[in-house]
Amino acid sequence: MEKYAIIVGGGSGSRMGTEVPKQFLLLLNKPVLWYSITAFLKSFNDINIILVLPDMYLTEGKKIAHSTSSPDSIKIIAGGTSRFQSVQNGLSEVTTQSVVFVHDGVRCLLQPDLIQRCYETAIMKGNAIPAISAIDTIRIETANGCELADRTKVKIIQTPQTFISDVLIKAYHQEYRYSFTDDASVVESTGEKIYLVEGDTTNIKITHKIDLLIAEQILNDRKQL
Repeated sequence: MEKYAIIVGGGSGSRMGTEVPKQFLLLLNKPVLWYSITAFLKSFNDINIILVLPDMYLTEGKKIAHSTSSPDSIKIIAGGTSRFQSVQNGLSEVTTQSVVFVHDGVRCLLQPDLIQRCYETAIMKGNAIPAISAIDTIRIETANGCELADRTKVKIIQTPQTFISDVLIKAYHQEYRYSFTDDASVVESTGEKIYLVEGDTTNIKITHKIDLLIAEQILNDRKQL
């Protein structure tokens, strides 16, 4: 079965407080997106990567693609005005029955073992959503204030969220809803059961400036192993 990775890099970087979107910021002298792309290229020799970027950064995306080990495996397309629309655009390039990974480009510490774990579960069950357990105390806001939640039942969701293609494509034919916060919520709304796999605590999302410092330390630690 073919494999596609839709890497979504359409964020503006507003929470980062930088003029350059965070997916293009340098991390140990390479753009954040480079690491996400490289993780998939290391995972499978036959993977097709669809890089979804803002219109004004398509040229920059091509430069990043050509700096990887397999630029011919990467197709770059323009995203939409929302993540939902960007994933729709990416799915338009999936033309055969396949396993599709949808990954946030700023989760640049992704490792091949997680990608392969998601692939194997998706083949068996139809989808695979990486998740880690909450370690902090969790409270839920209610009409009466807030109440303590059982954190043992709380999962923090990551990407790559992985699906058999026909299930994902069918789900993305829907109109957007506010409740669609990730790909799993889109698919779940069609009646599909969602399956979790063990995520990775280092698979962080670069959102604030401190996240770049944390990512740099993690990458340096990995080099020493």
